[in-house]
Amino acid sequence: MVKTLLQKLIQAESTPEKGELAAAEVVSASFRQSGIESHIDTWEQNRANVVARVEGVSPSNRGQDARDTDGHKPGLLFACHLDVVEPGEAAWTYPPFDAVETDGRIYGRGSTDMKGGTAAAITAIRRIVESNTPLKGDLIFVASAGEETDSCGAERFVSNYGPMPSLAGVVIPEPTDFAVVTAHRGMLWLEVSTTGKTAHSSTPHLGVNAITSMRRFLNELDRYEIPVGPHDLLGKCSMSVNTIEGGKALNVVPDKCRIGIDFRTLPHQDDQRTIADLEQIFAKLRSDDPQFEAAISVIRQVQAMETDRDCDFVEALGAAIGTEETSAIGFTTDGPSFAKLGAPVVIFGPGKPSLCHKPDEYIDLADVEKAVEYYTSMILSFLG
Repeated sequence: MVKTLLQKLIQAESTPEKGELAAAEVVSASFRQSGIESHIDTWEQNRANVVARVEGVSPSNRGQDARDTDGHKPGLLFACHLDVVEPGEAAWTYPPFDAVETDGRIYGRGSTDMKGGTAAAITAIRRIVESNTPLKGDLIFVASAGEETDSCGAERFVSNYGPMPSLAGVVIPEPTDFAVVTAHRGMLWLEVSTTGKTAHSSTPHLGVNAITSMRRFLNELDRYEIPVGPHDLLGKCSMSVNTIEGGKALNVVPDKCRIGIDFRTLPHQDDQRTIADLEQIFAKLRSDDPQFEAAISVIRQVQAMETDRDCDFVEALGAAIGTEETSAIGFTTDGPSFAKLGAPVVIFGPGKPSLCHKPDEYIDLADVEKAVEYYTSMILSFLG
């Protein structure tokens, strides 16, 4: 069951260009085979979330079990994402969306990030339902759009989903190689643009070169120290200039230059302080040269995530899978969006994070099957 589902999810090719609708339909069809109702929420023609909910048995209908509690147990939410990054221009050994199986692995874009974990969560839910095991709380599954770009699907689910039961916690099946992750850094993507004045390159003194202005800013940025101390799990906030664009022709002094800066932020870090610091650099450069002009805009902003390692949910989840250890990761997830529901969030799933976004991405089928067992244990531990 899980292998076929994983292959169909990969073959759905849910890139930014094609959207998530085809993958959402694969998920919905899989749940339907087990008599589980699901809803596909669509927008912009090909964007989609898919949501399924298995309601817990009400206390009045549980006979002797009704004495176990005064009501439902708090629910459990599995939060996945449907989208994948583009396969890139590098050659793949196998076509990135053929979901080829070889040597116990499934190759394909999204196999690790995160369709392996998604297939495992769906399979665990279906097996429990098909076994007629009564649950004492609601089990909710969502696979959302846009995690790789702007978390639009997660934000849409959190804002628009109907009455949400009290939740014991949220499990995000991202690839952690089965580490229980309770913290990750946030993301602050900034675009800095410098503005100049065009002129013929034979008379550059008649213009203002925006690339030269950007060079001055980058020189100052090299000396900038991010004013936040290291986190005990996540280390330091990082900064990387990753894109640059400027100039239209070799015989024209450029009047515009843009760079993209990627800050990976820490819990409780003030993003506005970082933006203000860069604006202070602008002011310094402007005082040195009145022709210097620059502006800053926020491209994407995701808060860091940190769940209390000693909270009841983390301890109970660890007990369900036989571990007491927790860890942190450097990349971001939809976790901060789902944390808005007021429940603790844990990231736990099959697959090696080092394979994400790379050519020849793959996942070991044995790990996917192991994840099914882990997720089954979690569900029964919290809701059984």
